[in-house]
Amino acid sequence: MYPEEIVRPMREELTQVGFKELATAEDVDQALANTGTALVVVNSICGCAAANARPGVRISLDHDKSPDQLYTVFAGVDREATDQARARMIPFPPSSPSIALFKDGELVHMIERHHIEGRPANLIAENLKQAYSEHC
Repeated sequence: MYPEEIVRPMREELTQVGFKELATAEDVDQALANTGTALVVVNSICGCAAANARPGVRISLDHDKSPDQLYTVFAGVDREATDQARARMIPFPPSSPSIALFKDGELVHMIERHHIEGRPANLIAENLKQAYSEHC
């Protein structure tokens, strides 16, 4: 577990643009039970989350289509919620950070850590925008 004072700014990068934090397995199940589209970001304290994932996600929201709902869990902090979100991302192995798009509760697009590391935020944003165009 990381101290809250360390992760707070990392959480706020997403919550300030409309993401809702999910803290329990029930929160995840309720969020993904809704119809429509939902973006779930498995946030992380690592450098690729700071430099690539969070900025890429924020940039992606400046698009004519976007997910109906925005959610986040924090790996290493929100353990129960993170485990449940990852269970919904099968067959992909757990990775942090990661970004998943769901439509009507079904996983339709996934960006794993190895697709985030070393890739600029704009490239991640373009990947997500293409998914939004197709599924949202």
